[in-house]
This record gives sequence, C-alpha cells and structure tokens, in this order.
Amino acid sequence: MKVLITGGAGYIGNELVFELLKDPRIEKIIVYDNLSRKNYNLFLDTRYEPHKMQFINGELLDSRKIRKQLEGIDVVYHLAAIVSTPYATENSHLFEQVNHWGTAELVYALEESDVKKFVYVSTTSVYGASDQMIDADTLPEPRTFYGSSKLRGEKHVERLKDKMDTYIIRCGNVYGYSPSVRFDAVINRFMFEVNFMGRVQINGNGKQTRAFIHVDKVVRVLRNLLGDKFYLESGTYNLVDKNLSVNEIAGIVKEIYPFMEMLFIDQHLVMREIKIMPDPRIQPLIDLEAISVKEELINFKNKFSFSSKFAKETVQ
Repeated sequence: MKVLITGGAGYIGNELVFELLKDPRIEKIIVYDNLSRKNYNLFLDTRYEPHKMQFINGELLDSRKIRKQLEGIDVVYHLAAIVSTPYATENSHLFEQVNHWGTAELVYALEESDVKKFVYVSTTSVYGASDQMIDADTLPEPRTFYGSSKLRGEKHVERLKDKMDTYIIRCGNVYGYSPSVRFDAVINRFMFEVNFMGRVQINGNGKQTRAFIHVDKVVRVLRNLLGDKFYLESGTYNLVDKNLSVNEIAGIVKEIYPFMEMLFIDQHLVMREIKIMPDPRIQPLIDLEAISVKEELINFKNKFSFSSKFAKETVQ
C-alpha cells in the first residue's frame, strides 16, 4: 500500500506518518508539503523508517506536480491547509487559495487517478458558533474565512464519493504533544505559557466552551480508516472527544502548576462558543485507553526540555 499525505510535515501529519509506519502493509509514504510553517521536525524525528519515506516540496495549486505524485498511490490523506487560530478572520484571499481552490485542484487530480481511498481533514469551525449542542446533522454556518474555506473544500471532496471511499473528518480543537506541536491553540498555548512564564492569558470571561480532541486520538482514527480493524462508510463525521470551557481548562492546568496566575483580557466580553456532540459512528475508531485530560497534560508537561523557575511547584 502506498500513501500520500498532504501537509504531512505539520502537527497532525508528523504523528500520522509515524503511526502509519507501524503498519506492515504500507510500503511507502510520500509527504507532500510546502513547509509554509517552517516546521522541519519531520526531517529530524528518529522514529521514522527512512527507506519508506519520501518528501516532495510542493504546492496544492501546482496541478501538474500533484497529478504526478498520485501515480501508484492507494490512499491520500489531505491535511494541508492554512490554519491561523485565533486570527482566522485575516488573510481571506490566502484561505480561499489554499483551503478552497487548493483542495479543488487535488480533487480534480484524484478524479483522474486510481486512488482507492481519500481522507479530508476538515474542522468543526464549519459550524460557526452556537449555544446549542451541535451534531452531525447540524447545518454548517461558518463565521470565519477559515471555516468558510474548509467548507468550500468539503463541497469539492463530496464529488469523489462515487469514485472511491471518501471521508470528511471534522476535527475539534486538537491538542497534545507532538514534535511539530502548534502552540496557537488554547490548551497547548496554556501549557507553554504556564511552563515558561508562570501565567496564562484568557481572552474574555473564560466561560466560552470549545470541542476538543487529543492529537493521538485523531491520528488513531485516521490510521483506522485504512479498514483492517474497523469499517466505516464513506461520509462526513465529527471527530471530537470532550467539550470544555476555557476556565475549566485553566483549572486543570492549575492543578498541575499550582503557582499559575491567570491574566484576563477584556473580561467583560462574552466570547462565541461551540459545543459538539461526539459522533457515535466514529467513536469506536478511537481505540486507545481512556485517560483524563489532567493525565494527558502531565504527559505533555514531561516532554518540555526544561521548565520555568517554578518547576519545583508542579505536580508530577
């Protein structure tokens, strides 16, 4: 089996490559990435098997190059995207070019290929914001350029369902350790700020709720879509694990770092929120031992090279 991963040098991609390399059926993995985030950890991670790996520096909008790389490929994971949380209302043109039209170019190429399975990693941002619990039947209503561009990408991907196994996976906020971790998402940012600065910054009153999923669980689901242990019909799925308010997250982090201070910015503001019901159709693919958020974050804490001057006051 040969696999191509767009955005394979990114946060989720880095871990997905490692997970797929454990599968003896996989002969080759091509990472197709433009390295726009200047993230080179993929090339230094000693967990990899070099003889199975290939890197192609390419753009989604380079239709000739992407078509060439699809030759002989069985499975494509499409992770490449412009993600700029929390500033997803800026650079609308860039979101459209990459997330919308870049996905369109990839779909055009897939329509002419012999690829058997396609997985598009989308986002729960397509739902916008709501005070009500959202499920897979809720109609999307994006509020940001990022959410809108990912939803437009989904519309192109839906054309593939008659040609190959096609999965649209709408992920919640992803958190957790990876060598290519992103620190702009709230949980990861809190971990960085408290570990090295002794405080966290909370925007608004902190009561806003978000849907979250650990990166290890995302990767396990993506790997299980290969179908050796589980079968899932082509379709659109929400991949979330839990709903937490920002204040609840801060409380968990403070249990690990008792010295933590909280700095509220514009505390009078009520921020938008989104609560997503875990999708029972895809939950079985998260075949990992359940551990608490606190345990996950302690594991994250232990990955830091060093800590702040307050390290002796942390929970082990």
